[in-house]
Amino acid sequence: MSGTTALIIDDSHPMFADPVTGKLELFMLLDELLADGVISDENHKVLSVVRANVKDDPKNALQIIAECGWTNLALGQQKLTLDYLIDWLSRKIDVPVKKVDPLTIDVASITSVMSLAYAKRFNIIALEVTDSEVQIGTAEPFYAGWEVELSSVLRKSITRVLVNPEDISRYLHEFYNVSRSVLGAKKDQNNAEGSKVQNLEQLMELGRKGALDVNDQHVVSIVDWLLQYAFEQRASDIHLEPGRQDSLVRFRIDGVLHRVYDVPTTVMAAITSRIKILGRMDVAEKRRPQDGRLKTRNEDGREVELRLSTMPTAFGEKMVMRVFDPDVLLRDATDLGFTQRERSVWEGMLKSPNGIILVTGPTGSGKTTTLYTSLQQLATPEVNLCTVEDPIELVVPAFNQMQVQANIELDFATGVRTLLRQDPDIIMIGEIRDYETAQMAIQAALTGHLVISTLHTNDASAAITRLLELGVPYYLLRNTMIGVLAQRLVRTLCAECSVSAAVELEAWNGLVAPLTVAPPDSVKAKVGCRKCRDTGYAGRVGIYEVMEMTQALKDQILPEMDITEFRKQAIRDGMQPLRISGARKVAQGVTTAAEVLRVAPPPMG
Repeated sequence: MSGTTALIIDDSHPMFADPVTGKLELFMLLDELLADGVISDENHKVLSVVRANVKDDPKNALQIIAECGWTNLALGQQKLTLDYLIDWLSRKIDVPVKKVDPLTIDVASITSVMSLAYAKRFNIIALEVTDSEVQIGTAEPFYAGWEVELSSVLRKSITRVLVNPEDISRYLHEFYNVSRSVLGAKKDQNNAEGSKVQNLEQLMELGRKGALDVNDQHVVSIVDWLLQYAFEQRASDIHLEPGRQDSLVRFRIDGVLHRVYDVPTTVMAAITSRIKILGRMDVAEKRRPQDGRLKTRNEDGREVELRLSTMPTAFGEKMVMRVFDPDVLLRDATDLGFTQRERSVWEGMLKSPNGIILVTGPTGSGKTTTLYTSLQQLATPEVNLCTVEDPIELVVPAFNQMQVQANIELDFATGVRTLLRQDPDIIMIGEIRDYETAQMAIQAALTGHLVISTLHTNDASAAITRLLELGVPYYLLRNTMIGVLAQRLVRTLCAECSVSAAVELEAWNGLVAPLTVAPPDSVKAKVGCRKCRDTGYAGRVGIYEVMEMTQALKDQILPEMDITEFRKQAIRDGMQPLRISGARKVAQGVTTAAEVLRVAPPPMG
C-alpha cells in the first residue's frame, strides 16, 4: 500500500479534531465535557495548563483525560473512565462503539485485510470481514486518510466503528502474532511432511512421521497465547478438536462453549503434542486415551493447574484441558452462594465426628469447588485428612491425596481400604460409583470416621435411592447418613448492564410452583453489553438443596421406600428445593428465572 496517503478529515459531524492532523483535539474535548457537566471548571483549567506546551503526544486525547483519574460529575462522582469517554464521544458524533471481543473475531480473516505495519501506522484494526464489506475499528474517528486507499485495494466498502485505543494497541499485536505463529507452524509442517493430512490413515501415522517439532518457537508461542487467553477469559475448560482440514479451539465460559480459533489440523497436532510434553504424557501414543496435568502461571503470577485428557478421534487426538484456579476452588462458603441458613446447616453437618456426607449433581455443577472449600476448613493441624481421587483435581498441601490408578488395580475401594490403615479422621472419596466403594465408605463411617463423597443424582433425596440400588443395606444407611447437598451453578447477571424489570409471570410461576409467591420488585433482567459479550451474564454462583437427615427421614429409609413421600418429608423438615434456592437468587437480582429453570430439575411429586 502507498506510503503517501492524502489527509482526509471526516467533517460530517461536530468537530473535535485538529484540522491539520485529523487527531482528536484535547482542548475541544475538554470544552465539550465541561459544557456537558462531566468535568469541573477546575479540571479543565488544570489539564489545560499542564498540556499547553505539549506537542505531538502519541496518546489519544481521550486516554490523556482518562489517565487524570477524575470523578465523573455526570454519574454521581464515579471515576471518569476511558470506556465512558468512548461512549460519550460516540453519542456526540453518531459513530457506533464496538468492544473488541476476541471470541467473536476470525483472526485469520482480519489479519489478511492489511499488514501489521499499515494497521499500526493509522492505529486501526479490522474487526469483521464479509464478501462486500470490512468493519474497521479506530480511535480517531475524524481521520479517514486510510479509508479510500484501503477500500480501493480490497474492493470492498468500509464501515468505521469507534474502538477503545487500548484495545487496538493490545489486540493488534496479539492477533498478528498468533496469525504469524499459525502460518509459520503450518509452513514448517508442510515442509516437513510435504503434503496435507487428508484422511484417517494419514492422521494415525502422524506420530511415526517427521511431524512438526513441538518445540518450534511458533508452536510454543501459540500454546502460551492459548493458555493466557483462556485464563483471561475465565475459561473453565479448553477444547482442542481436530477436523479433516481445520481444527477448532473452544473455551467453556460460565458453562457455555465459545468458538475461539480455527487452526490447520497439522498445526493442531503439534499444539497437542506440545501440551502433552508439558503434561508428561506419552507423545508417541495417539491411539489410547491419556490423562495428565501441568501447572503454570497466569498474568498475575498466580499458579494455575490444568488437568489434561486426550481422546483418539477420526482426525487425530482431541484434548480437553480443565482449568483449576486455586483462588476459585478454595473460597469462602458465602462466596459460593450459600445463604446463612444453608451455610449453617452444611457446616453443622461437617462438624459431625463420623458418618457419611454426600455432594450430588451433574458434571460441571461445582461439586469440586464445594468439596475443596469445605475440606480446606476441616484440614486443621489436629486432623488427618486423606483423600482418594480420580484424578486429583488440585494438589493441596494440607491434604494427604491418593490418585486412583486402574492400571495397577488401585481403585476407589482399594484406596479407601488403604486409607483406613492410615489412622485417618476424615476421608474424602472422589466418587461412589459401585457397590464395593459404597460398602467401604459405609465401613469407614461405622468405624468412627467422617466420610465425604460425591454421587451423580438429580437431587438430594435421589442419593438415598441410588445407594440402595447399589446394594447398600437400608439399616446401614440409617446409621451412617448425616446429610446430602445437591447443587447446580447458575450464571449471574452482569453488573454493568442488568436492569430492574418485572419478571415474566409464567417463568416465575414455573420456578416457585407449587408455592404461591408474588414476584418481588427487585428482580432484574439481562440486557447484554461489551463486558459480558452481549450474553447478559458474567460469572456463576451456586444454588443448593441441603438435606439434613432427621429421625423422621431415617425412619422412611426402607428397601422399597417411597421417594416422593421421602422428599416431601425432607421439605417439611426444612429442606429448600433447588428451584426455591434459585428463586431466592432471582429475588435478590443475582440471576434470572429462565437461568434457574434451565439448570434446576423440576420438582418431584
